[in-house]
Amino acid sequence: MIPSLLIIDPLLTAWLQEDIGRGDRTTDGLGLETMGTGQWVAKASGVIAALPIAQRVFQLLNPHVEFKAKVKEGERVDKGQIVAELHGPLNALLTGERVALNLGMRLSGIATLTRQYTEIITDLPTQLVDTRKTTPGLRVLEKYAAQVGGARNHRMGLDDGVMIKDNHIKAAGSIQAAIESIRPTIPYPLTIEVETTTLAEVKDALKYGADIIMLDNMNLELMKEAVSYIRGENNQIKIEASGNITLDNLRQVALTGVDYISSSAPITRSTWLDLSMRID
Repeated sequence: MIPSLLIIDPLLTAWLQEDIGRGDRTTDGLGLETMGTGQWVAKASGVIAALPIAQRVFQLLNPHVEFKAKVKEGERVDKGQIVAELHGPLNALLTGERVALNLGMRLSGIATLTRQYTEIITDLPTQLVDTRKTTPGLRVLEKYAAQVGGARNHRMGLDDGVMIKDNHIKAAGSIQAAIESIRPTIPYPLTIEVETTTLAEVKDALKYGADIIMLDNMNLELMKEAVSYIRGENNQIKIEASGNITLDNLRQVALTGVDYISSSAPITRSTWLDLSMRID
C-alpha cells in the first residue's frame, strides 16, 4: 500500500525544503517560464519502486506536472529502459529532480534486494518480514519498498505490538515476569512476541502465554528442535526466525518450518538502483 498523503506529504515537503533552502539559485536564475518534457531512465537493471512517491514530489512543487509511469511498481527493468515520462513547467522538473530521484533510487534498491530474498522461498509457506532497522525519517517509505519487493512488514513502530527481547527479559527478571507484567497493559488484540535463544526459553515463552515465539540466532538443528517442540505443544503459535539471515542460508531456515523469517538485510544492505532524468 502507498502510504497516506497525510503521512508522506509532510516528509516530502521537509525534504524539498532541505534541498531548496532559500531558493533554487540555478533554476530560478534561468527565469524559466516554459513547459518541458523529460524521461526517467534506468542505468542498471533492478526492481522499480516509489514512482507514485516521485510523482508526488513534483506535484507538490507544481500541480500541473504530469508524471506518467511506463512500468508498474515492483516490475523488473533492464538497463536503458524508460521508467517514466514527465511533462510540465521546466522549473518544477529541474527543482524536484534530485529529491525525486534520490527516493526512487533508494527505494528501488530496497525492492531489488528484497526480491532476491523472497524469490528464494517463493514456493514455501514461510514469509519474509522486515524489521525496525531503518533510516530515521524514511521508515514508512523503506518498509513500503520492502513490500514492493515481496516482503511483509513487521512492526512499523513500538506501538504496533509487544516484542519482549533479551534486554527486556533481563530488566524484568524473567520471561514469566515480563509477560505477566505487560499482558494486562495492552489492548486487545495486540500480540506478545518473545525472543528466545535456547530451548529452555522457548518452553518458558510457551508456558506463560506468548502469542509469537522468535528463534533468535539459533543454529539449524536447534531451530528444528524448537519448531518441533512448539508445534507439538501448541500448533496455533506463530514462529519467527531471526538473526544472521543471508541469501545463502535463507532457504534452509525456511525449511525448518518457521512461519516468518525477519531480516534487516534487504533494507540495510541494499544499494541504490541508478536512475537518471533526461530533459528533452
